[in-house]
Amino acid sequence: MILAPDFASPRELPDLLRRQGYAVLAPSGVGELTGCSLAALQALRPSWDDLPPDAYLKDGGHYRRRRHSCFVVAGDEVTLAPHRAHWQPVEYNALHGGMQRWFEPMEQTIVQAPAWRQLLRGVAQVCSALKGERPWYVEAHQFRIDTEGGIGRPTPEGAHRDGVDLVAVFLVSREGIKGGETRVFEADGPAGQRFTLTEPWSLLLLDDERVIHESTPIQPLAGAGHRDTLVLTCRAGGFQGG
Repeated sequence: MILAPDFASPRELPDLLRRQGYAVLAPSGVGELTGCSLAALQALRPSWDDLPPDAYLKDGGHYRRRRHSCFVVAGDEVTLAPHRAHWQPVEYNALHGGMQRWFEPMEQTIVQAPAWRQLLRGVAQVCSALKGERPWYVEAHQFRIDTEGGIGRPTPEGAHRDGVDLVAVFLVSREGIKGGETRVFEADGPAGQRFTLTEPWSLLLLDDERVIHESTPIQPLAGAGHRDTLVLTCRAGGFQGG
């Protein structure tokens, strides 16, 4: 049985994030938050069909493809940062922490699209409402998890935090799979929630200081399937790793 999330409205986000550490927006709420039409967001989707394989998976799997780029969002200004490695400390990623992981950058047609910049501004505004206004250092990850090998793991590192201020997980596409349940737990307590994102461009927002999160493995329904997501992490003061 698929459990649907409780969708919030954009105006509820700061209070919900302070109270429970996470919130979920329906695609219509994402449109309201960012000023993007669903058609403009869907126009970004074909980029997920051309993601290079992730060559750094330590579990020996070949189920993940991704691109990675970095941005600085200061008010309405969005700046593409020089391409850099993705790095996390082992305290936050026991499986892949401590590695300089150089992924291919996002395609220029995506990062220059007005809808892309509106997405970044919208997420940064939520972060400023929660943590105080300042420039936000945003790492953007395009992911495709596929089931060509039978099982795909969206979070091979398990339940984790990312070492940032805010995490935004957009479901972009979900085709021919079962599983992929989202689980969110208090970092310092027993409470937890589980649900499955199924609607394209629905959004999970996480206060990374308050909660840990994971997604369960996916399996094919018939033939190969996949789950596409966009993950944005916002951090004050600079990118991880300097």
